[in-house]
Amino acid sequence: MKMIKNAAGRMVPSEVNGVEQIPFKGIGKYKPTGNKAKPPIRTCADYPADGNKIVKDLKTALKKAGLKNGMTISTHHHLRNGDVLTNLLFDTIKSMGVKNIRWYPSASFPCHEHLIQYLEDGTIHHIEGSMNGPLGRYTTEGKMKGVGVLRSHGGRYQAVQDGDVHIDIAVIASPTADPFGNANGVTGNAACGLLGFALADSEYADQVICVTDNLVPFPCVPWQIQGNNVDHVVEIESLGDASKIVSGTTQITKSPDRLLIAEYTARFVKESGILKNGFSFQAGAGGTSLAFAIYLKEMMKEANIKARFIRGGSTKYLVEMLEEGLTDYILDGQTFDLEGVRSMRENPNHINTSPFTSYNYHGKGNFASMLDCVVLGATEVDINFNANVATHSDGYLLHGIGGWQNCLASKCTILAIPSFRDRIPVVVDEVTTVCGPGELVDVIITERGIAINPKRKDLLKAVKDTDLPITTIKKIKSEIDEICGKNPAKPKLNRDKVVAVIKWVDGTLLDSVYQVVK
Repeated sequence: MKMIKNAAGRMVPSEVNGVEQIPFKGIGKYKPTGNKAKPPIRTCADYPADGNKIVKDLKTALKKAGLKNGMTISTHHHLRNGDVLTNLLFDTIKSMGVKNIRWYPSASFPCHEHLIQYLEDGTIHHIEGSMNGPLGRYTTEGKMKGVGVLRSHGGRYQAVQDGDVHIDIAVIASPTADPFGNANGVTGNAACGLLGFALADSEYADQVICVTDNLVPFPCVPWQIQGNNVDHVVEIESLGDASKIVSGTTQITKSPDRLLIAEYTARFVKESGILKNGFSFQAGAGGTSLAFAIYLKEMMKEANIKARFIRGGSTKYLVEMLEEGLTDYILDGQTFDLEGVRSMRENPNHINTSPFTSYNYHGKGNFASMLDCVVLGATEVDINFNANVATHSDGYLLHGIGGWQNCLASKCTILAIPSFRDRIPVVVDEVTTVCGPGELVDVIITERGIAINPKRKDLLKAVKDTDLPITTIKKIKSEIDEICGKNPAKPKLNRDKVVAVIKWVDGTLLDSVYQVVK
């Protein structure tokens, strides 16, 4: 495998799964030319005149879609850890004797551990999508036949739009659908909110299968997926458990240290002048980010400040802000709890968005860069403000990128993180994997103080006369070293075997993930 050093100073392969790659060239440096990908032309003469596209089961739909070896099959993750359909899908593909599938999910979750057997027997060749938990561990140990490819949510849309990934068959979990294929995620037993991650799949795939456990007469209103893009409709007993869209990462923290970090973060937003009428923000769904939203809410009420919009992942905390008149809109990219689902269903100012509107770097602008601030987490950051969200210091790939990379485009990117976890430093000399270049990270907030990227002289000036614990990233690291010792031992890696790659938002290669040698 030929390796190339990119503009981030990281070694990346020149070719991944037989496809030539473009190394990361720097922020805003790669600007492709040409036209967007084109889906195949279809004609109404080949579809039922009465609009009824129902077929008896998933196997029949896959046969009609022309399933064969080596195809790319896409799924989406709006049901998160409650997803049942994806496991059923690959059980069906296995029963049909089809091999070497490229699985293109918008994300995977621990519930998809079931699919490891299909990676082992060759049903699935490799995964191109954020890998959480068991699938990430399996990949890091070098067991997957192909190389995993991790993209941001916006990067996934970009890859389909630009023709980097061609989807042969898209399978869309649709909590409510009609026989024509119109579908939404706000009603039905498996209601999970919006279906924005499936938008690109529905628009660009050769064949689109809409699977539902709540079939209603035409028309399904509202529709988030248009039936005009759907080839087949399948009704099954259950898509999954919508209550499991709430996971361990979407619960407010109870840790005193993390609550302090959340308080520092809200105070920073206020003292730096970001908090003002008409501002906008996005907070992740991690425990610290949720606590930040609660602190910020109280500050907004005290100062009689109203946001123009809040970007979601929506949670009950953001819904409360909308319902209490603290924001005009929630622009939602993913619904993280059932209160978010209810709000989207009932409140016309709770707007469903997609990676196209919010995150796609190869569009004519997107919402992410319009945000006044975003509060995110990370598994590691280094003294140059580079950040990692995919791997841990032991080298294991255990998390997806999600919308994290895309959010770095905001006017002020804040990473609210503990300085160490389980006596393992989070602030290190060099991150294990670069997922976000340091020039896009503006502020790092820990329980030991607030470090502002030196390039943000405006922020340094804005808070210099406050009582916020402003310090430097190197000083925070020095304090951590005294408590935990120096940097954690580097994992033993087989650098001759790249098991996965990290794509940047423009489709270039940012970093490599190597096999961990146990």
